[in-house]
Amino acid sequence: MASAVASGADPRQVAEEEVRRRTGRSAGRGPTRGRSAEGRGQGEAGQEGQDVQEPQDEGMDPADFPAAREQGGSIATVMAQRTVSLDEAGEALNQSGHKREDGEQVHEICPMVLPKGRSFLSMLPVLMLLVLGAVGTAVVSTVDDSPLTNPFFGLHYWVVALAAIGFVWWRQGMVMVPDGCQALITRFGKLEKVVGPGRVILISPWKRVSYIVNTVREYPFNAPVREAPTKGGVKASIDLFIQFRISDPTEFVYTLGAVRGFEEKLSNAVSETIRSLIYEQEAAGIYDMVGEDTGRLLEQLNQQFRPAVELTNANITHAEPADRGYRMDLAAPEMVRMAKEAYTHEYALMLRKEQDEGDLTKELATSHETLSAIQADIAQYQAQMDTAVERETNRAEALARQRYVQAESEAKANAALLEAQALDIRAVTAAEAPEILEYRYQRQILDALVEVADHLPRLVRIGGTADGSDAAGVDFLRLARELVGEHGGELFTEADMAAVRERLDEVSARISDRESEIGALLEAERPTVAPEPAGTSEVSGAPDATGTAEASGRSDGTGVPTGAGDLSGTDVTETAAGTAGSAGSVGSVGSAGSAGSAADVPHHSEEDDQ
Repeated sequence: MASAVASGADPRQVAEEEVRRRTGRSAGRGPTRGRSAEGRGQGEAGQEGQDVQEPQDEGMDPADFPAAREQGGSIATVMAQRTVSLDEAGEALNQSGHKREDGEQVHEICPMVLPKGRSFLSMLPVLMLLVLGAVGTAVVSTVDDSPLTNPFFGLHYWVVALAAIGFVWWRQGMVMVPDGCQALITRFGKLEKVVGPGRVILISPWKRVSYIVNTVREYPFNAPVREAPTKGGVKASIDLFIQFRISDPTEFVYTLGAVRGFEEKLSNAVSETIRSLIYEQEAAGIYDMVGEDTGRLLEQLNQQFRPAVELTNANITHAEPADRGYRMDLAAPEMVRMAKEAYTHEYALMLRKEQDEGDLTKELATSHETLSAIQADIAQYQAQMDTAVERETNRAEALARQRYVQAESEAKANAALLEAQALDIRAVTAAEAPEILEYRYQRQILDALVEVADHLPRLVRIGGTADGSDAAGVDFLRLARELVGEHGGELFTEADMAAVRERLDEVSARISDRESEIGALLEAERPTVAPEPAGTSEVSGAPDATGTAEASGRSDGTGVPTGAGDLSGTDVTETAAGTAGSAGSVGSVGSAGSAGSAADVPHHSEEDDQ
């Protein structure tokens, strides 16, 4: 039935079929069981064959109902007494182990040992001293009339030899009784006394330690009883576990017969007591004997072995019917009950599974709805974040562009102001000392001539000029001046200098007017770009800054204001600067040549700069 349920069959149907089959079989087995109970003694082999054959017809495997002995769960106990030396007595008494006896594994205990007596081999070395002394004395007597005074085999030799023999004899008579044990001392086989643990000295050569018994340790003893009939005639097997302690070693040795006698008496007493106990039980109640109170059983056994041995504990560790067929009959209702419980449990699990799957589906749908709502919220928040980021980015970029244009316009206005001031200062300087500019101009012309001197072409002039004013030959200085564009004219004419000097006062006044504005600009601790009010438009402020720059004066790529007035009177300066071909000369000459035009530069104020 168990195999059918395991293979996937319906447990309820299998249980019903088993109940019907068991009910019909029980009705037909009444006489058979009675006859089998009456004929138990006819042969165990035929009975076992009958019991095995009958379950096999029902489709049940007898191997599913093994006995405890077949499973190795019960091990018998045997007692042993060993003959060991006195030094090894304590170890032997406290040692137990397993061994094989008659093909079975048994547990061996040793509650008593037989110690070995004195050995004459240990006395042989000192006895040889006597033999050697006798031979030596005989030899010395043939030579000397007084052998007792001989230095080798005299009286002192015999004293030392006898002392050595006495010491060895005393040492061999010293006996050490192990802790927790008692020793029985006999003289010619008669018990003299019983001594406890410690040192015992036996001087008499007729006394010896015959037995050493452990009286403290509690030894375990397992007594299995097989094939004991119950009240209904069904045989049962029971394992009884006993713990005993030897309380009186004298009674144990001489009354119970030591280890062998006690083991036989204990096995017989346990078998008799257990069989009487089993005979009072019904076959169906055999399993209930495990773990029940064994006080009465323990008291019956103690009455038989006191005062030699005290049984301290007794437990029934295993009890079952010995008949395999009967075990199968007892197991059938249990199998049906287990099958019903298995079916009920399986059905409950199936219902629980369906319920859990429904709950899981519902929770999964709820989780999907929650996930969709969360994703929608995330998308909404993400869109709001992107919009806010884009709005703030555009606002920041517009504000940055506005401030950049404002700063650039203000910087250009300030640069134009400073450059106009510089041009006016240079114009004043050139008007006061035109010789310095003339000297610098001629110096630059000479430097340019030196640079092109090595690169002049080789020219050959044949004849003079057409008008005949020049002699034949080449004027390299004139040629070089022509190459660099110099025709020998002056930098400033008298008319130019007069025009510049006429406007000197006007330029000086303009310089003085700008000094306060430039000083305030240099000493100002405010940033170049003023912070914009909160209500100011982001983009609308840019044209205002640009207009401010235009109001301050538009400038070209060089930063010079385009509305700085006309540059009339400076054509000669600019032409001379272009002829020189030098950046430095252009700056110097341009500065000087702009003196006349500095008056046309418009006046700037702090309001225009802002």
